[in-house]
Amino acid sequence: MGSDDRTDGPDPGSPRASAASGDDPVRRAAQYRVDREIERERAEAGLPPRTAEEAAADRADGRRVPMSERARFADTAIDQAIRRGEFDDLPLQGKPLPGIGGSHDPDWWLKNLVQRDHITGVLPAAQLRQEDAVLEETLDREGDENRVRQVLEDFNARVVDARRQLRGGPPVVTPTRDVEQEVARWRARRRR
Repeated sequence: MGSDDRTDGPDPGSPRASAASGDDPVRRAAQYRVDREIERERAEAGLPPRTAEEAAADRADGRRVPMSERARFADTAIDQAIRRGEFDDLPLQGKPLPGIGGSHDPDWWLKNLVQRDHITGVLPAAQLRQEDAVLEETLDREGDENRVRQVLEDFNARVVDARRQLRGGPPVVTPTRDVEQEVARWRARRRR
């Protein structure tokens, strides 16, 4: 059997065969748009419209549309969208795309989502790490030793509670603080 004897179409009775024969409404709609665009391009080029037989023959022979035709269709669709103004007033129009040129971060989309939507409290590990970084400043704003102890005990309780959670997410690596040691440091900073 030579290469000319084989058929490239789907097997009869397969789901692809029914889609190729026109039973698929999505495919029919796409084909309609393609046919309409071909006719518009032919009219612009001054060519006569295709006959119904020519259009049906192009679809029935199962051949694939050449890449140049696909590229032209994509370019035409983009040009039409530009004419309709669908690309006007894009948020980064005329600006470089953020994140290009750096190292690849697989969680870039999550970080952008958190930053864009100002999501807080969802990631207890990150929130506790941030609080730990500014805990001394927070304690320095307190004027009473009992209040300093309460803040430290609350912080430690939240760290322990976050470690016990089973919701997943990044592990909590923030250490608890020694209350007596932190109170002594707080006193020393107040004396200065």
